[in-house]
Amino acid sequence: MRNRIMRAARLVICAAAAHVPVSASAAGWDVSKASSNFELVTLGDGELSGRSINVIHMGNVELTSGRIVAADPLAQPDRPALARTVAPGDYPVTLYQAFGRIAAASMRFAEGKPDHWELAVLPGQDVATLKDDEFFGYPVDAGLGCYTDADTLALIEEREAQVQAQKPDADINYYDDVLASDLDANKGHYALHRPIAGKKGNVAVFWSGWGDGFYPVFWGLDKDGRPLALLTDFGVIENADGRREPEVQ
Repeated sequence: MRNRIMRAARLVICAAAAHVPVSASAAGWDVSKASSNFELVTLGDGELSGRSINVIHMGNVELTSGRIVAADPLAQPDRPALARTVAPGDYPVTLYQAFGRIAAASMRFAEGKPDHWELAVLPGQDVATLKDDEFFGYPVDAGLGCYTDADTLALIEEREAQVQAQKPDADINYYDDVLASDLDANKGHYALHRPIAGKKGNVAVFWSGWGDGFYPVFWGLDKDGRPLALLTDFGVIENADGRREPEVQ
C-alpha cells in the first residue's frame, strides 16, 4: 500500500522554458480531473466527521517571505517555491485524516469559499502542456510532505550543520537526528517543526497519504483570483468523503 500510485493520473515532472500564467480554462486542462476533494476546505469539522474524516488543526506556518515550498522536505530539500506567492504572515494548516492516513493538507490565507481552483506550479511550468491525465506535483520518497517558506530552507541547513558539529564523525540524517522526535509526539503522523529555536520560520510536516508517490497541489482562489487556500491531495479519498475507500485503478 505504501507505494500506491495516484489514481487516474500519469506522473509528470517537467518545466517549460519560461513561466506562463496558469489558467485551466484557457489551457483546456480540467483541474477537476486531478482532484475531487476541493470541498474539504469548505466543510466544517462536524460535517467532515460525518464523512469519516478526522480534522487535525496543526497550527500556523510562519511564511516570512510568502514564497511557499510544498515538497517532501527530506527528498527535495532544495525544491523551488511555488510560482504564486502570498503576503508574508502566519497561516493555519489543517490535515484531513481518513483510513488511518493523512488524506490531504490545506493552508488557509483568508476566509471564504474558493470560487475556482488552479493547479499550483513552479516557475517555468505551463499547464497548457499537460494532457488530460497528467498533472504537475511533487515526488515523495521519504513518505512525507510539507508546507514551509523558502527562507526556512536555510534554517534547516543551519540546524543540520549544528547537529553535524556536535557529531563530527557521524553520518547525519535529518529525519533520525532532528525530525523524528517531533513526529513521535504525534504518532509519526505530523509535526510543526522549528529548525532553529528562537528564529522565525517553521515547517508543517505530515505523512503523505499512502507514502511514496507523486502528489498535486492546488490553489483555491476567490472570484478576483486572490488565494484563499492551498490544498495538497494525497489520493486517499474521493469526493471529500472518507466513508468508502476508492478502488485502486
